[in-house]
Amino acid sequence: MKLFKALSTLVAGIAVSAFMTAAAPAIAEDLVMWERSGGNAGMVDRLVEMWNEKNPDRKIQLTYIPHAEMVAKLAQAIASGDVPDLMGLDLIYGPQFEAAGQLVDITDYFKDDPTLKTASPGHMTVATYDGRLYGVPLYADVSALFYNKGLFREAGLDPAKPPTSLAEIREYADKITAIGGDVKGYFLPGSCAGCNIFTVGPLMWASGASIEPNADGEPLVGDGVKEVLQWARDMIKAGNVHDDARAENGETFHLRFGSGKLGMMGTGNFNITLAREQNPNMDFGIALLPGVEPGSAASFIGGDLVTIPKGSTRVDDAVDFMKFILSDEVQVEGYAKMLNLTTRSDMTDNPYFNAEPLVQDVAKALSVGQTPYTLTFFEQINSPQGPWLQMLQRAYYTDDDLDEIIADAQEQMKVIAAQ
Repeated sequence: MKLFKALSTLVAGIAVSAFMTAAAPAIAEDLVMWERSGGNAGMVDRLVEMWNEKNPDRKIQLTYIPHAEMVAKLAQAIASGDVPDLMGLDLIYGPQFEAAGQLVDITDYFKDDPTLKTASPGHMTVATYDGRLYGVPLYADVSALFYNKGLFREAGLDPAKPPTSLAEIREYADKITAIGGDVKGYFLPGSCAGCNIFTVGPLMWASGASIEPNADGEPLVGDGVKEVLQWARDMIKAGNVHDDARAENGETFHLRFGSGKLGMMGTGNFNITLAREQNPNMDFGIALLPGVEPGSAASFIGGDLVTIPKGSTRVDDAVDFMKFILSDEVQVEGYAKMLNLTTRSDMTDNPYFNAEPLVQDVAKALSVGQTPYTLTFFEQINSPQGPWLQMLQRAYYTDDDLDEIIADAQEQMKVIAAQ
């Protein structure tokens, strides 16, 4: 019930019609799966395709829910009992739904299952509540700095030397933006809370700051918060970010780098495949997201869990899908073949990864990554109306005093955490 109280205002304010997505009606034998838009759709599509090829008598019908509406729609569905059989859930929301008692406990189904021993630790941490398991990794994402080597060369920069500090990003971005036309040096999404925690949050962590409330209950602690906000404000004022970035709500975030018009961008490992599909001739590299000090770095380890909402009548079939995507065959011929991170660490030694240096580069982010564990992540961080995005938008697009902006966000986050 805590989850529904926390989301009641949001659910009440969204029309039922906005929750419906275009999809063909499911036949009786289909399993219904929901997944958020703006995530790693290509990977999820392939996993479902592989399952359907192997299981023609119990196919999965996959429906994408707009990213900003996903949590509210799930909460409403669980409250009404009209739930999908499977749902892909942004891993950061795992503890919130688990604590509310809204997911099926799958602990006994996976008793002694060897695949869990090497499953992504970040995913397994947030899939576990009070010693019980409620989900398994659907896909893993880590944030990193992608950079266009062609634009580096055109701007007179060394493509073998990506930036190692925020100051260098600014220096490089200025030179790339100076190329002119529709080319810009960097990208900062203006209306996507999740995109920013994934790519701007690590800049703060790398600068020694914390974002979600620490052990003392204080959020947004450390000089790095203000330093990154000032840096971002300066980048936008300098013209290093496309104007339409202000409206980016996550729906097209994953397509930005592949346009070939960006010198650098914080994004995820999924963009390796997407960028090559969009722009096969683009030469690009991957580095770690830096902080204020040269050589500092951090990453957000994210992705999705696959879970079973309370009320599903196809639990056995849903668990079979979970075990299917953790199998050796799918880890290699599904994830690795698409150059996505495997969700099991013992599956990284495979011919696809061994032949792809970019995957090896992006995997370095795992060693500096973080996955926040909080029961109020949506309200504090990921809500389009939450204090995190409000703080960023004020920093990006106004001249308000940064200390005042941060103080306002801190107060809002503490109120939310107390509730």
